[in-house]
Amino acid sequence: MSGFKEPSFADRQKAAQEARKSILSKFRSQPGPDDPAVKARQAEREALAAERAKAQLAREAAKAERKRVEEEKAATAAAQLLREKEEALARQAALEAEQKTLRDARYAARKNKKK
Repeated sequence: MSGFKEPSFADRQKAAQEARKSILSKFRSQPGPDDPAVKARQAEREALAAERAKAQLAREAAKAERKRVEEEKAATAAAQLLREKEEALARQAALEAEQKTLRDARYAARKNKKK
C-alpha cells in the first residue's frame, strides 16, 4: 500500500479552478427572473403572503373581539359589585334608622313613665 501523496500547488490550484467553474456553470444553468417557472413560484409566494396577512388580520380581529368581551364582562362585574355595595349601604342606613326610631321610642317611653 502506498503512502499519502501530498497534492502539489498546481493540483490544488487546478482543483480550485474546477470548483469555481462548476459553481459558475451551476449558477448559469438556473432559470432567470423572466422564466415562467420562476414567475409562477413568485406568484405562489405572493399568494401565500397575502393569505398569511389575511389570517393575521383575522386573528387580530378575533383577539380584539375577545378583549372587548372581557372588558364588557369586567364592566358588568364592576357595576354589579357597585350595585351590591350601594344596596348594602342602603340596608345598613335603613337598619340604623329603624334602630334609632326604636331607641327614640324607648327613650320617649322612659320619659313618659317618669312624669
